[in-house]
Amino acid sequence: MNIFGYKIVNKWLAGAGLIILLSALFIPAEVHGKATTIFIGAIGFGLLGLGTGNKKFASEAKAIVIIVIVALSIKVTLLEAYIVPTGSMEETIMTGDFLIGSRFVYGLRTPDWIGIPYTDIGFFIPYIQLPKFKNPEVGDVLIFKYPRDKYVKYVKRCIAGPGDTILIENKQVYLNGSLAQLPENYVFSQPEIPKTMRQREIYLSSDKNINKDNMGPISIPKKGDYFTIDSTTNWRELLPIMLMDGNTAKLVSKKKTYYFTLQDPFEVDRRKGHPSVYEPYAGWSEKGNLITPWTRRIPDDYFEFLVINDIPLSEWSGYEIKQNYYWAMGDNRDDSLDSRYWGLIPENFILGEALFAYFSLNLRTWIPRFDRIGTIID
Repeated sequence: MNIFGYKIVNKWLAGAGLIILLSALFIPAEVHGKATTIFIGAIGFGLLGLGTGNKKFASEAKAIVIIVIVALSIKVTLLEAYIVPTGSMEETIMTGDFLIGSRFVYGLRTPDWIGIPYTDIGFFIPYIQLPKFKNPEVGDVLIFKYPRDKYVKYVKRCIAGPGDTILIENKQVYLNGSLAQLPENYVFSQPEIPKTMRQREIYLSSDKNINKDNMGPISIPKKGDYFTIDSTTNWRELLPIMLMDGNTAKLVSKKKTYYFTLQDPFEVDRRKGHPSVYEPYAGWSEKGNLITPWTRRIPDDYFEFLVINDIPLSEWSGYEIKQNYYWAMGDNRDDSLDSRYWGLIPENFILGEALFAYFSLNLRTWIPRFDRIGTIID
């Protein structure tokens, strides 16, 4: 049997390689992402090459696979690559910038996930973190996992760190009681939202967290902080922190048990664009039993049925925070989905610090912006 003019020696390897290669070529990139298409194609090409009797073909295929593996190894250990899809950081970072970030500055760590790159097909594993050169600081531009969809990466500026108190009043940010300096390239593109207009979609919406231009004061938790658990506990604040710390939580009622997750179905739908993502969630299907800690489907008094790490709420007197947390916002303050909407960033979600743009592309015209290449991010 021959394929592309080459004799097949191992039909199983060649067959698997051909199937994988064809799937990369003919399945639309939107299904799994362009980068994944390249990765899958390289693996398929490699297997196909190994299945032929042609030494040159096999050698070239093996070289391609090795290059892909080395590149991915560098990506998950030393450097973080990110393509900016929105204008939330303009004018510091432009839509279409290709960024390189340093992973090791905040502590080099082994991969915490095994699977197909740029997809959510895989599973999380324990990781080891080496000593860090520094902690994330106010003013750093962070690349991190989005807390409401950990398969998505965000880039924002660190505004407050562990132990800080932040207040936003009339668009101005106050850090620990002092007016915070605005980034050099900040953008305000809309009028201030008056305090009489409440936005219920913002983080911990309340009488003090009124809208994105008027919030706080909000205290940023640090490792070792202790939350007393009693009838006054704000579970919409504490429960997401406990989940990000690695705890499990569920609501156990007489009729059904609901399991808490940080994966927001609306955010997953934005990424996948398919209604099936809602099926596992309560309220969307009869079998759905997943809920998020910020959903308004849960009345406040239902939290008395909480079970955390299989321990009923009645047996909890308090909780000690396991890691540091951060608050981040976009430099384009009026066009940024940031901590004002979804809250805190756990330290273990931070992937690196943005360093420079190695390429830039106008996503409307697809014309390269060569003047952006090499731009230092600060």
